[in-house]
Amino acid sequence: MTTGDLQSILTLIAFVTFVGIVGWAWSARRRDAFGEAARIPLDDDAPCRPSAQAKPTVDSGSREVR
Repeated sequence: MTTGDLQSILTLIAFVTFVGIVGWAWSARRRDAFGEAARIPLDDDAPCRPSAQAKPTVDSGSREVR
């Protein structure tokens, strides 16, 4: 077995793995789970409100440039 044969076999294995992952990701059984996961950033469970106890932080190292 030559180096070229080994490279060909590894390329074929990588291609079959890639096709398997693409098939898994696009399968109809996974569509609902991926759709739900895609909506997570858009779901707003609670509005963001500043806390009454939160104090503004001041950076003492910053200088105003005029």
